[in-house]
Amino acid sequence: MKKLVAVAVGVALSTTAFASHPDFGRQVELLAKAESVALFGTFGTLNASSTASISADAANANPTALVKLAGGLTARVVSAASNLGPNVDMMALWPNDKAPTHIIACNEQGSAQVGLQRIRLSDGHVEDIVKSGLTSCDPVEITAWGTIVFGEEAGTAGRVFELIDPLNTTDVVVASNGSTSGGTNPGNIVWRSALGRLSFEGVSVYPNGVSYYGDENRPGNGNGGGAYFKFIPSVPFTGIAPITNLSQSPLVDGRVFGLRVGARSGNTDFGQGNQKGRGVWVEVVEGLVVGSSTVTRSNLRAASPLLKLTTYYRPEDNDIDKGALADGIVRFCGTNTGEDGETLNDGETFCISDGTLDEAAAIATTSQTVSGVAYTINNGAGTSVPEYQPLVTHFEDFAMPDNVAYQPNSGNWIIHEDGEGPVFGRNNDIWSCVDDGADKDTLADACAKIITVNDLNAETTGGVFDATGKRFFFSVQHNVTGHGVILEVTGWRNVR
Repeated sequence: MKKLVAVAVGVALSTTAFASHPDFGRQVELLAKAESVALFGTFGTLNASSTASISADAANANPTALVKLAGGLTARVVSAASNLGPNVDMMALWPNDKAPTHIIACNEQGSAQVGLQRIRLSDGHVEDIVKSGLTSCDPVEITAWGTIVFGEEAGTAGRVFELIDPLNTTDVVVASNGSTSGGTNPGNIVWRSALGRLSFEGVSVYPNGVSYYGDENRPGNGNGGGAYFKFIPSVPFTGIAPITNLSQSPLVDGRVFGLRVGARSGNTDFGQGNQKGRGVWVEVVEGLVVGSSTVTRSNLRAASPLLKLTTYYRPEDNDIDKGALADGIVRFCGTNTGEDGETLNDGETFCISDGTLDEAAAIATTSQTVSGVAYTINNGAGTSVPEYQPLVTHFEDFAMPDNVAYQPNSGNWIIHEDGEGPVFGRNNDIWSCVDDGADKDTLADACAKIITVNDLNAETTGGVFDATGKRFFFSVQHNVTGHGVILEVTGWRNVR
């Protein structure tokens, strides 16, 4: 390794020795590539995105040919079954990430198609949990109390559901009013209306039941994009897992708050132009009248401008920083996708910190009057102070970040790209980013391309690691085969 680093630095210096303005950024990229084992757990990184687009016959014959991997990594097919949803999105390992036997996955299609499936890791066998009634099923999370939370990326009508005993719940139909019927054990699924309605993409559920989620919404015609919200349960979970009845879940009841960035001058330094730094949580008070409009959880998107919340360009996935969680600290990182086609807004990966677990669950409200409206602010004694900071500012070769996964043991963030591949003639990629270290900025210390897709119309999504950080599962969504493909990548080395 030392020899490789010396060679990389030597090459970088020699290529710039005769230049009037040495390209130091390029030197840093070469150094990161040379130190790929120590930084990313791979033997080298990928220099460029694939431009290949393999045929359906080639992909069906060998589904692993849908991706190209950095050195040292190996892919195997978890499932490419004909009944695996073609738009498998986010996934969770069941019954836990230490000894998983199944994947529970959303299929992001219309309400007439299958919504939620389980995939057996041993042989790739696929069964339907929710066979219809979900619109654009997207986020899936496992909870500390032994249930599955899943939701819909369905505009203002999106809902979140909770599922108990997913291996014995089959072919359920979800109705428009949230009720369930048919199949086996439909009562194992309930709509968690307490979290409100929006276009759910990323949901991070903490062990006490405090949950964070964003509205997958783009700005338009001068209107803001999507805001971030926080659910604080009325009764935080402290019991014995797994629960035996859905009534024992902390998601039964609670209060919802939205993020408003701008903590200066008595929390008044907010508005367009202030999207990072510290802020406050503003409660979504049911029935609060603002002008001629009324705030309601049943439409959190409409509540966002009424509560003067901070908004972003298409909030997508987010994941819990498990290293911080081990220290009792709340920090999760996520993506604002942006739009790299016409707008050249390449998006952003960010992190939100929110104090300790106890502070994040505490409620002590005060009142703040702005333009004649009395808002309820959760900033009393013992409560958390949220802080939003960018982690990766994306660029043309690494545009439109979508899914994000924390890698245990390395502490790296694995980020899926969902860019306009056909427009630019290149495929989407997966990158590994080293979290911010002891340097003076708050940005990722290094990022490298480690996986690229060989299908111009496909993207990777749903990435999730097991507890070791050495088994990585993801979906190759809307690929050329017309059915779902889930791969497992192994071969990760220990990082420094």
